[in-house]
Amino acid sequence: MKKFATAAALIAASLISASAQAQDKLTLQLKWVAQAQFAGYFVAKDKGFYKEVGLDVTIKPGGPDIAPPQIIAGGGADVIVEWMPAALAAREKGVPLVNIAQPFKRSGMQLTCRAETGVKTPQDLKGRTLGVWFFGNEYPFMAWMAKLGYKTDGSANGVKVLKQGFNVDPLLQKQADCISTMTYNEFWQVIDAGIPADKLVVFKYEDQGVSTLEDGLYVLEPKLNDGAFVDRAARFVKASMKGWEWARANPAAAAKIVLDNDTTGAQTEKHQVRMMGEINRLTDGSNGKLVPADYERTVKTLLSAGGDTPVITKEPTGAWTTKVFDAIK
Repeated sequence: MKKFATAAALIAASLISASAQAQDKLTLQLKWVAQAQFAGYFVAKDKGFYKEVGLDVTIKPGGPDIAPPQIIAGGGADVIVEWMPAALAAREKGVPLVNIAQPFKRSGMQLTCRAETGVKTPQDLKGRTLGVWFFGNEYPFMAWMAKLGYKTDGSANGVKVLKQGFNVDPLLQKQADCISTMTYNEFWQVIDAGIPADKLVVFKYEDQGVSTLEDGLYVLEPKLNDGAFVDRAARFVKASMKGWEWARANPAAAAKIVLDNDTTGAQTEKHQVRMMGEINRLTDGSNGKLVPADYERTVKTLLSAGGDTPVITKEPTGAWTTKVFDAIK
């Protein structure tokens, strides 16, 4: 009996050891710096949701000089967070990105104008100077201008585009009548800089019918032929969505977790709590599974952008899959 007990103890210890070593590694590359925009992933790591599904996840913050498609193409990440316009553009140029999940249901992109400029409707934008982000973020704007019939070359019947950095200076310094902002970030930077909301006019891309999907999860297509990778990705998506659910239910605590992961120390609690509230509006209603109609709307918007350098020249094929989502257990 003593020998049996000893053998059982050894087997149990072996199983515990094997379990401890069963954490599969996965690296996530974020689209931007550590902030509440990515709270679900930081929460999943902090609360042990990744560990529960046998994953050891490394979260790499992004920045102005980091292009997630290039990072994953170079082997620096297993999964990236990317906007669909940039992902589809990269796919057409040879980086075979595939959307495996879509935690963000709505777009947070908007154009914010000083009310004193007299801009009240989209028709008032003609002849104005507008701040626009590039690096793949300009395509919804281009589609909107095409829909309005405005050229973006500064000609008389169009608008003048100011290549905007990732700040709100062009509006504060009156270099532009309107600038690009996100509902959860730059808009509040304008407010904090001293321009109250009633002195601003805002056009949300969602309201203009040209919104595109933001912050989806993408992998390289060849990896989807590997059953072990699909299983790993499925566990990652499952735990990440659990993180997003927790973040929605606990916005203040989620913001604190984000701050704990901000190694730069640049973020403030006030801004991150506020951002968490706005992000919750964008993720609400999503279980992580891409809605085909949302994808088709994004593609239609991109194809209508036109211009000399369209984001995509033809309708993509194979750019999204439910294979990972369907493998969730």
